[in-house]
Amino acid sequence: MARVKLYSSVDSKNNHSTKDGVGIYAQRLMENFPFLPVEEEGRLTDAHLRENFIQRVDIYSRWKALCEEGLTWANLQAFHANHKYIFMSHNQLKAKELGALLADTKDADIEVLALTYLEEMTALLKIITSRKKHVNTLHHIQGYLKRSLEGDDKAELKELIEGYQKGLLPLIVPITLLRHHFRRNPNQYITQSFYMDPHPGEMMLLNNI
Repeated sequence: MARVKLYSSVDSKNNHSTKDGVGIYAQRLMENFPFLPVEEEGRLTDAHLRENFIQRVDIYSRWKALCEEGLTWANLQAFHANHKYIFMSHNQLKAKELGALLADTKDADIEVLALTYLEEMTALLKIITSRKKHVNTLHHIQGYLKRSLEGDDKAELKELIEGYQKGLLPLIVPITLLRHHFRRNPNQYITQSFYMDPHPGEMMLLNNI
């Protein structure tokens, strides 16, 4: 994908190289499939890059399933709603812009709309998230519980989110507590959201970020 050696000449005596090229196969792959999640193997040792890549793979898989089912304005809206908080955790402003793209578009060409949506979603998901962005997202989700939790539960949740914000806890800790509270106080919108269950738990990706 990057840092492939490019040689200035076939003449071995006057040959200079720079590491600013793209592999021939990788370049053609990315040209033919511009929305396919692609990442350098070596970069996947970074926990944040690894989680981001797997998340993009899962979302792209769900997108392909949506397209096979048949694109409609309604299921495109549902897809966005189910991923809204994931988008917010990457970039809140761009997440709003992505949502606005679907507003008042029932008469638009669905294929054109979907392609534009996919292009903007792909760019959004490539933005690596941060603790600050996750904390903002957690607070938004926490708001759905403000009338359901007792004072002690609210304090505990606030403490764990702050612990994550300070780097003392991994993301899985406040998310696990939120899952617990939403099992006791179900909310359909949150239940259908992928933010707190973005990929198979066995991968333990949220344990390392």
